[in-house]
Amino acid sequence: MNRRTFLESTSKASLAFSATPLLSSFIRTEKYKTALIGSGWWGMNILRCAVQAGQSKVVALCDVDTRQIKSAQQELSKLTSDQPKVYRDYREMLAKEKPEIVIVATPDHWHPLCCIAAIESGAHVYVEKPIGHTLMEGRAMVNAARKHNRVVQVGTHRRVSPHNVSGMDFLKSGKAGKVGMVRAFVHYGGGPGEKTPAQEPPKELDWDFWCGPAPLGEYHASMHPKGFRLHLDYANGQLGDWGIHWLDQILWWSEDPFPKQVYSTGGRAIRRDDTNAPDHQVAVWKFDDFTVEWEHRLFAGNEAEKANVGCYFYGTEGTFHMGWTDGWTFYPSNKNKPVIHQDPSLDLPDQQNIAGLWRNFLDCISTGKRPVCDIEIGHRSTNMALLGMLSYKLGRSINWDGQKELVLNDDEANKLLRRDYRGQWQYPSV
Repeated sequence: MNRRTFLESTSKASLAFSATPLLSSFIRTEKYKTALIGSGWWGMNILRCAVQAGQSKVVALCDVDTRQIKSAQQELSKLTSDQPKVYRDYREMLAKEKPEIVIVATPDHWHPLCCIAAIESGAHVYVEKPIGHTLMEGRAMVNAARKHNRVVQVGTHRRVSPHNVSGMDFLKSGKAGKVGMVRAFVHYGGGPGEKTPAQEPPKELDWDFWCGPAPLGEYHASMHPKGFRLHLDYANGQLGDWGIHWLDQILWWSEDPFPKQVYSTGGRAIRRDDTNAPDHQVAVWKFDDFTVEWEHRLFAGNEAEKANVGCYFYGTEGTFHMGWTDGWTFYPSNKNKPVIHQDPSLDLPDQQNIAGLWRNFLDCISTGKRPVCDIEIGHRSTNMALLGMLSYKLGRSINWDGQKELVLNDDEANKLLRRDYRGQWQYPSV
């Protein structure tokens, strides 16, 4: 098969995949009552796709920051005539509005409680990745979805991106040969940063509610609305944020859903700001037949390889790079064979493919099928990142039993599979 024939066939397959939900979805005459919890920039990215899909009536916006709410209202008014009510407490919103679909786009530490409450209220849920802050939260979310028979889609939208779909077809076809190692990476430049003094939260923000079940930390202007990911009380750093997308790609390719051994190290060599997540980190997951490595830097890009994000699949027939804005590329071991490349097809303005994932979500609500990024899939991919952070925090390797979801012979590590919640909040029961 030559390069042109392959690209034509894979492009057709990708288009067929992305179009299938549109063809099979049952269009209701009545729109789904839809609510958004977490109305910041990313939550609005998702809600925008929901409105454009034409099957949602937005009944509620919920956020602990009234500035976010006002901004969301302004954008929404340009997209629809819906007049959603606004709430600060998601529990009140669920009780009063009884939405059929709930989007959870809060900071990571809030995903489990909001998602489970929405499921228990009867809603189907689109929840952002990573699905939780600790491993046992994810299991509780899976159990809730299964108990109440709700569709729960996780925002790992690369599973519907055309070049990711065709690239996965290429890998699974064996054209890269037997893959024995995968290296996932995210490299961005940056300096040490600056410390900002702790201060009183702005009057528009309910900081106590924002912290919620997590520790009540000092407020720094750099933390909200986007900077929380590098604060380990509320997220799990670059590995927990960016890492899950690429680790999910690896689990999509692999027939082995669980690593057996995990080790991670790293630190803060350059950053001198208010964050406490590692500014560089290496993690290794050992599976039965292959090894996965992760690396990130927040202070130096990767001009040598000309790719700053993605996965390298190292196979006996060559090296396959699954990228983002640069599509995918296969570099054959045989120098006489041509390099094969496929450009990406990404939605603007943010170069993500949320719309396709939302179509799949609606399709599964109407048919009862499991979504392409089902909560169980999101749980396993999130666990990969959380296990790496667990090893990093412990400072040593761990042996993982993926079926039982326990660290073998390690009481100290197993205690960190969950954490105590603060104040009125109760850790979800598994």
